[in-house]
Amino acid sequence: MSVDIGGRLRFIRARQKLSQRELAKRAGVTNSTISLIESNQMNPSVGALKRILDGIPMGLAEFFALEPESRRKIFYRAEELTEVGKKPISYRQVGDNLFGRSLQILKECYEPGSDTGRVHLVHDGEEGGIVISGKLEVTVEDERRILNPGDAYYFESRRPHRFRCVGGKPCEVISACTPPTF
Repeated sequence: MSVDIGGRLRFIRARQKLSQRELAKRAGVTNSTISLIESNQMNPSVGALKRILDGIPMGLAEFFALEPESRRKIFYRAEELTEVGKKPISYRQVGDNLFGRSLQILKECYEPGSDTGRVHLVHDGEEGGIVISGKLEVTVEDERRILNPGDAYYFESRRPHRFRCVGGKPCEVISACTPPTF
């Protein structure tokens, strides 16, 4: 399967009303780099593409899921949720194309003992979730709680935070964040 990285980048940049020069400045790359990628004369590394997309801002999953000419889907079967995580934490996203959307909805599954890492997450926006099964330890700055099924959280995402599955059973969470993080 061939992906037109240059065409996608050009479409996204134009839709955001950014010039090549402005995107290059935001991403910390040269204007010619953006031009070469958009004309498919240069294939960027994953790291370089992520840096460029950070200037928009947009995640890699959203970039590769984007179908510029497709109509937005409304309903999704369980097997159609898009996996945007990796073991031992699964993040199954509602919708494969979040381009232009301001909300991301996830079905999260944490294996026993898994967590988002010792370095706390920090990003723009807000997020919230409801624990469906298992036990989830949520740390936001210096506050820490163990949430059981039916318990929920909601906070500003710029506050350092971490999630960890406690107990011997997997933990499932339905969450939402704005703007999309992945």
